Amino acid sequence: MRSIFHPAAAVFLLHFFLTVTFSVGIRTIGGGDGSGPGFGFSEAPDYRNGVECPVSVNKEVVSSCDPDLVHVAMTLDSEYLRGSIAAVHSVLRHASCPENVFFHFIAAEFDPASPRVLSKLVRSTFPSLNFKIYIFREDAVINLISSSIRQALENPLNYARNYLGDILDLCVDRVIYLDSDLVVVDDIHKLWNTALTNSRVIGAPEYCHANFTKYFTDGFWSDPVLSRVFHSRRPCYFNTGVMVMDLVRWREGNYRKRIENWMEIQRKRRIYELGSLPPFLLVFAGNVEAIDHKWNQHGLGGDNVRGSCRSLHTGPVSLLHWSGKGKPWVRLDARNPCPLDHLWKPYDLYKGSSIKDRSSFPSSIFLGFSSYLS
Repeated sequence: MRSIFHPAAAVFLLHFFLTVTFSVGIRTIGGGDGSGPGFGFSEAPDYRNGVECPVSVNKEVVSSCDPDLVHVAMTLDSEYLRGSIAAVHSVLRHASCPENVFFHFIAAEFDPASPRVLSKLVRSTFPSLNFKIYIFREDAVINLISSSIRQALENPLNYARNYLGDILDLCVDRVIYLDSDLVVVDDIHKLWNTALTNSRVIGAPEYCHANFTKYFTDGFWSDPVLSRVFHSRRPCYFNTGVMVMDLVRWREGNYRKRIENWMEIQRKRRIYELGSLPPFLLVFAGNVEAIDHKWNQHGLGGDNVRGSCRSLHTGPVSLLHWSGKGKPWVRLDARNPCPLDHLWKPYDLYKGSSIKDRSSFPSSIFLGFSSYLS
């Protein structure tokens, strides 16, 4: 028998202790009314592949390991559940081959809604969805989290993206990570086909016009040892809510540990104020595969303090992202929505909301979206 300290064995053990695969909901038909404790969602339309869609080699049994599928990872918890359900709905609605999409849901170990309840709810809302739920053990990161500008950013589940290489099945080589406060209004297969060149590990829309220095404290920039991490790079800001990730390169490069190292420094030195974003910038900024900005029209939730209304950036839109304090479902329920919140509403499956016909909204809101919202 090989020693447990062999690199391959170590990766396996880390995967085992960090996660427990709770349940597999692969093409489950029927079951439940979608009304788990405190929840109530309508069943989504049954989106099916067209004749032009490629057929997987394993067409009889859909597997989380199937490389022919588009793999999407998202977190799933009671607080953002309504957003997650809307995000999944949007992906399926606009996918050219919805049955060729596989969702990997990461659930918190101690969430008020148990993984069993969440699994049942997903199955009843999306009866033909290909998915699997994993449990994220929060003690893997809890001692590394420092206080942030907004308390919500301190939720351990926000850091689950750091551990995707360990949480997901080791056979999953590539994944699209999506936040829960967004909707996709284009074909997810287009994003999946992004090539990660020059051995890059992640791809994301970059924003090189943003003031990069503001993401770190003066103490960081005045320390020549810490700040030299960027000396050989031209760093640009990117939002970690939408990323294409090569998990083979991620695991080989031990990028989880690189991120953790910066979180440990943060606990001692206070080098940034935001939550899970700055460690990603420290490790990857300047070495990211640049993806078209249309795949992350972020900031629609306003800033991290006021959550004020924002307008769209100029140009085409493939993904709307309510990053920031304000969330569309909260503002809609409070009857104080921002204009762009109405673009989220057609994907909301929550039974407690009254989904109006889009013709009742100002026509200017939907300018340029006719091909996506039909």
